[in-house]
Amino acid sequence: MNEAISKIKPLDDRVLLRGVSEMNTSVSGIIIPETASKDRPQKAEVLAVGPGLKKKDGSRVPLDVKVGDIVLVSKYAADEVKIAGEEFYIIHESSILAVLN
Repeated sequence: MNEAISKIKPLDDRVLLRGVSEMNTSVSGIIIPETASKDRPQKAEVLAVGPGLKKKDGSRVPLDVKVGDIVLVSKYAADEVKIAGEEFYIIHESSILAVLN
């Protein structure tokens, strides 16, 4: 993992993600990389998680995702950040749709 990324600690229920690139094959067999589409990735790897949402009594609600999980996210729910020339996304856990096994 990039040293700059290891220094990022998401706050509350936020999660730091990196898009997972996928290759699609057309009907005629042509491989189309994800970069051909300008939409943000819907599949991403969890790189860091916050401590959880703070409740009124000061305790925290732990997150359901953990570092290394591959997740499906809402297309436009994430905030894009660039670190050392690489794109990452910060998203609230509630915008994660599912964890892929």
